[in-house]
Amino acid sequence: MPASPSCVSRFPLLTVLAALTSLCVGHAAAADIGRGDRYSGNPWASRSPVIAQHGIAATEQPLASQVAIDILKKGGSAVDAAIAANAALGLMEPVLNGIGGDCFVIVWDPKTRKLYGYNGSGPSAKGRDLARMQAEVKAAYAKAGVPATDHIPAVGSLPITVPGTVDTWFALHEKFGKLPIADDLAPAIGYAKDGFPITQLVAKYFKGNFASFERQKGLIEELDNARHTYLIDGHTPNEGEVFRNPDLARTLTMIAEGGRDAFYKGAIAHTIDAYFKRIGGDLRYDDFANFHGEWVTPQSVNYRGVDVYELPPNGQGFAALEMLQILKGFDLQKMGVGSADAITAMLEAKRLAYEDLAKFYADPNFVKVPMKGLISEGYAEQRRKQIHLDHANPSIGPGDPRLFNGDTTYFATADKDGMMVSIIQSNYRGMGSGLVADGLGFMFQDRGELYSLKPGAANVYAAGKRPFHTIIPGFAMKDGEPWLAFGVMGGDMQPQAHVQVLTDIIDFGMNVQDAGDAARWRHYGNAEPTGEPSQGIGKVEMESGFDPKVKAELTRRGYTIEPGTGNFGGYEAILLDPKQHVYWGATEMRKDGEVVGY
Repeated sequence: MPASPSCVSRFPLLTVLAALTSLCVGHAAAADIGRGDRYSGNPWASRSPVIAQHGIAATEQPLASQVAIDILKKGGSAVDAAIAANAALGLMEPVLNGIGGDCFVIVWDPKTRKLYGYNGSGPSAKGRDLARMQAEVKAAYAKAGVPATDHIPAVGSLPITVPGTVDTWFALHEKFGKLPIADDLAPAIGYAKDGFPITQLVAKYFKGNFASFERQKGLIEELDNARHTYLIDGHTPNEGEVFRNPDLARTLTMIAEGGRDAFYKGAIAHTIDAYFKRIGGDLRYDDFANFHGEWVTPQSVNYRGVDVYELPPNGQGFAALEMLQILKGFDLQKMGVGSADAITAMLEAKRLAYEDLAKFYADPNFVKVPMKGLISEGYAEQRRKQIHLDHANPSIGPGDPRLFNGDTTYFATADKDGMMVSIIQSNYRGMGSGLVADGLGFMFQDRGELYSLKPGAANVYAAGKRPFHTIIPGFAMKDGEPWLAFGVMGGDMQPQAHVQVLTDIIDFGMNVQDAGDAARWRHYGNAEPTGEPSQGIGKVEMESGFDPKVKAELTRRGYTIEPGTGNFGGYEAILLDPKQHVYWGATEMRKDGEVVGY
């Protein structure tokens, strides 16, 4: 009897589906087979760029990208799309971001032909000074029965600062929005009510975050609200399981109807005030009512004909600019992509820039940050002299730029008029503090963990002061025209990843997607803004895509090379071809993201 041309015609459909499912999830089967071969492009790349004419969105969650495109098709601007995507991402990826966190943005406005920057980071409680913070940190560790450290804990109320995301939405919308903000928030509200399926990576992050909360629950004043908000029948959401957050739906509805004041001066702020009083936290209603983010001017350096822009401190974007200034003195293209010389130059530039970061970066309303000096060509020339390509410099420390005064989600959107938005938003370490105010459906960030407790340090804790920030949006222009909105989420990986992505495109000629797929390195061991001293040369994690001979040569030069642990950031980007007026979009293959255009 001849074989049937169709398996489905010989077996019941459910049997076939069960067999296919078993094959898809079977780890042993997956380990026995590698990836397929690409017919075009670099064989190691995950996919080709997404190319679209009218509008495009690159986010870490496919449903959020589609939400942004729906808003663009409805007549919204790229800012409307960014707000809609951010609201959706806060719901769909609460392990990374949400309205309990902060937000930084760079916007290219085609009408005024200007770049605008917004710093949506909130301050510490005004009623708690350094002495009180030091005492409360000591008491928190003692109550939890864990050894005390001279750092603010990663969880509980002590690292919580005023969330700036909602403020950022309304500041952007007032200047650049076209649709009512209720339209921008409607998709997230609908998904929060009706539910959506959890993606693979988010399911893994959920499990890790709640395991961490349980380990540290002695430092968390109460965990029941978080469990009620995020667990399903007592377990973290699994991949493919439908998750709902009706409390967040109500909160977003209040914001949609009541505007910014609903969050910072209305019912939400009063609920937050009552919650912190109940659990013994220090943030109060006045901390919210008196908060406003600020418009800032993006600053740039010219790197081989490309003007690269970052936002000034209290973020760490200037570290990327300082690295690029230093690297201008090296012919990376001649050295070759992934070569020991090119990586050595970048590693040493990173080490130099991050020593300055640890010493100088802080809230400029409290300390004088030598911004111009840090990214000046004269200072870069001085710092460059400390780089020797044949070996790692064992004694790198901060310089004096005053002599030269001359875990996060990133996404990007662009619209038919040419507006481009580079935006990054985060709860800082994973889900954040572990604290969810009664009935509000979102977790507060733990960004205040990044303060130093050492008197005299630039980033030392103070009442009403913004902490050092890791999240940075990037933007680049060529010949006075917008060219690239990009970012790479991931703590202190961000400036070093910005440089890797940019050099892949500018020096090594990669397209916008290949630059994100290319193997990355991550250096650890510099001094930290929180007060930790330098660890000398430190260590370098490298992904498996680097040549083993290169890793061996770097070891010979004095670096400690280790295999990657997966913490290499999350990249999204939109590049504009001004001649064709075509957007090229890229997303991070290490995450769950997707680019959607039309």
